[in-house]
Formats: sequence, C-alpha cells, structure tokens
Amino acid sequence: MSELPSLRTLMRDYAVSRGVALRAFAVLHRDGLAEPVPGGRWRVVRPGSGEDRRPLAERLEDVITDDNLAVGASFPSTTELSTRFGVSRPTVTKALGKLESAGLLSGARQGKQRTVRALPKRTESPEP
Repeated sequence: MSELPSLRTLMRDYAVSRGVALRAFAVLHRDGLAEPVPGGRWRVVRPGSGEDRRPLAERLEDVITDDNLAVGASFPSTTELSTRFGVSRPTVTKALGKLESAGLLSGARQGKQRTVRALPKRTESPEP
C-alpha cells in the first residue's frame, strides 16, 4: 500500500489549512480510497482488495448475527476464531475481552466456554 503525504506536507506544499487537509482525508476515507494508519498517517486502499478492515472486535460481533446465535448460546472458541479470521489466538482473546466488557459475552474460564449474554444493537441509517 502506498502512503499518502502527511498533513504537514500537504499544508506546506499546497498552502492549505489543517482543516482542509483533514476534510480531504475524511472524504477519501468515506469513499473507501484511503485509511488511517498508526502515527497519524494515511495510506491508499487499492480497489478490489476485498479485505474487511474493521477492528476484530467489530467482526467478532458479527459472528453472533452471522451464526444466528441466541442469548445463552455457546460462542466459538478462540482457536476456531483465530483460524476463521486468520489472526493469532492472543489477538482474538484481546478482542473477545472488549466484547466481554461491552456485556455481549460471558467471561471464559478454564474448561468453560463463552456464551452470548446479549445481542449486538445495530443502528441502521435511514434510506435516502
């Protein structure tokens, strides 16, 4: 992926304010052409990459609805989820911790599987 110029470079080279540069990045992000990266930088998103770039915790929330899990149902194990999403088990565990904090999943203990405690609330944008 190609990295875009920094805010400072845009402001200096094109004599625009910080607000204008930030709005330009926001438009690129909204249109799926750029994404923020750590360190306050931005990079170009190549068309057709097809990757889900949302945080893992958000993608794990989708497991509840995609797998039609009801409240009280067993949630897949960290091993199953790490294979499914192509990430390490510690990464999955960290994301599951966020779902536990949000009250969506019960805490896991040795020999006891996580269960769904609540269904995620989805906010739908109104159709234009």
